[in-house]
Amino acid sequence: MPLDTSAAAPLPRLLLLLSVTTGLVDAISVLGLGKVFTANMTGNVVFLGFAASGAPGFAIAPYLFAIASFMTGALVAGAIGKRFAGSPLRHWLITAASIEAILLWIAAAVALGFDVASQTPGSSVTIIIVLTGIAMGFRNATIRQLKVPDLTTTVLTLTITGLAADSSLAGGTNPNWVRRVGSVVAIFVGAAIGAYLVTHGGLVAPLILAGGLIFAGTLACTLHPATSKPL
Repeated sequence: MPLDTSAAAPLPRLLLLLSVTTGLVDAISVLGLGKVFTANMTGNVVFLGFAASGAPGFAIAPYLFAIASFMTGALVAGAIGKRFAGSPLRHWLITAASIEAILLWIAAAVALGFDVASQTPGSSVTIIIVLTGIAMGFRNATIRQLKVPDLTTTVLTLTITGLAADSSLAGGTNPNWVRRVGSVVAIFVGAAIGAYLVTHGGLVAPLILAGGLIFAGTLACTLHPATSKPL
């Protein structure tokens, strides 16, 4: 039986919460780790091109670390997800949330004593990029397997395109417009909260918060009977 991804089912609400954590992670990486994304790889490829051209303020290594760690997380999630095929959805959700939250909490521990302004110690930058990159790659591969329309939790380009292209102004029927707008708002709110926390206190608090929201939200989601159905 296919998963119920209607508005009344738990997954859309969980994915909106996870979208908030994407905003948090983007604020952590871009504002705290020196213009690098660990949740969204498009920006890294663009910045890598800037760095390769010798543009000032861009270094090649951070983007390579981010892309490689993201792909590693996605690879692991893809392999684990296949092993959960036929198992209750809640088992996969709890496993994925636990892995993601633990990685973010380890990053928070690494961030203790890290100075955002001076980017020191430098080793902490690389470690936090790798840990958050793996977590976000794992997240993206998990969401990809869940196949909930218009809720990728990390990328908004197609969501915003759909809002305009499928709108009544374009002769469309505005499908999933509440979900699409909710996704945009969720990432915006997460980014705003993350930016405040990073600029006023560093990386530890937003990393702990992101991990906590992921884990608590997923546990709440798995209480719903729909998550007892197979993945």
